[in-house]
Amino acid sequence: MPKQKTNSGSKKRFKITGTGKIKRKHAFHSHILTKKSKKRKSILAGVTLVHPSDEKRIKSLLAL
Repeated sequence: MPKQKTNSGSKKRFKITGTGKIKRKHAFHSHILTKKSKKRKSILAGVTLVHPSDEKRIKSLLAL
């Protein structure tokens, strides 16, 4: 049986934590930042966890 390939876009966007959860970055923080508040930009700059309902799909893209 052939090996399962990792999706190239996914491996650039997601990281696995030590406990097996998946980290991701927020969208809407790359450009047009002048109209966004300081609080909103601060929140968007951080990382968050992928929702549990999406974890199975992303793990299959990462070949885990």
